[in-house]
Amino acid sequence: MNILITGGAGYIGTELTKLLVAREDVDQVIVYDNLSRSNYNFFIGHNFPQHKKLHFEKGELLDSRHLKKLLEKVDVVYHLAAKVTTPFANTDPHFFEQVNHWGTAELVYALEESNVKKFIFTSSTGVYGSSKESVNESDQPNPRTFYGISKLRAEDHVNRLADQLETYIFRCGNVYGYSRSMRFDAVINKFVFEANFSKKITIHGDGRQHRSFIHIDHAARALEKVLDNQIHTGMYNLVDRDLEVLDIVDVLKEIIPDLEFIFVNQHLKLRQLKVNPSKVLKEQMGITSTESFKEEIENFLARFSF
Repeated sequence: MNILITGGAGYIGTELTKLLVAREDVDQVIVYDNLSRSNYNFFIGHNFPQHKKLHFEKGELLDSRHLKKLLEKVDVVYHLAAKVTTPFANTDPHFFEQVNHWGTAELVYALEESNVKKFIFTSSTGVYGSSKESVNESDQPNPRTFYGISKLRAEDHVNRLADQLETYIFRCGNVYGYSRSMRFDAVINKFVFEANFSKKITIHGDGRQHRSFIHIDHAARALEKVLDNQIHTGMYNLVDRDLEVLDIVDVLKEIIPDLEFIFVNQHLKLRQLKVNPSKVLKEQMGITSTESFKEEIENFLARFSF
């Protein structure tokens, strides 16, 4: 089978690509990316297994002519490309709309005229907005940021494909963990980097805000396993665990006893969001953590050069 990954040179895309090219039933993986994040680590310092299967194509989501041409010989599409600017999810609404909303719309239009059999879209738990109680897939989305709004609008376009091809939507939590193409604007990754090299981290608000998280390895594995048809088409919460920011700090403090931390605007109580992991992904696909959060962070720290 031939696979196209939009945003394939990014954080999740790099790890997913490694899994896909290693599969015997995959003939070609096309990585489609505009490299807007200057994520060149995808290309250097390592070899992908069976790398002859791999092809890179630089392009934009809004270039529908380019996309239609690529889709002519593609069986499966992973749509990972998105504008993400943690923690500035409520700035530059035009950019979010152009990339996340209308970029997805252009891809969906191209898919409607293609012979693609399966489409997997990574959305975000940000579509839920905020909630003091844990939310499930059946709960009504209520996005509170421009990023969350753009992702929900993208989901509406993706849902149009449900009658035409196998369609999956994964609402991902905050991704963390080591990857060559990792992002350091995500809260856990940022904390781990600062804790390792500066021994000091900065906490915004009172640190009591909850967020949902998913380890990069689990996110990539869940997306790869969709090819095995273990779950029905639909929408799934792709999260490992809910954590308070102070929970993360406590683990880092346990590992690095001389760690210092300072609060910025400690009087502010920031938005809460708790999300229940998908029971289907856990029970049918085995997407669950076998390590404690502390063990994951220790392994993460061990990947730094010094």
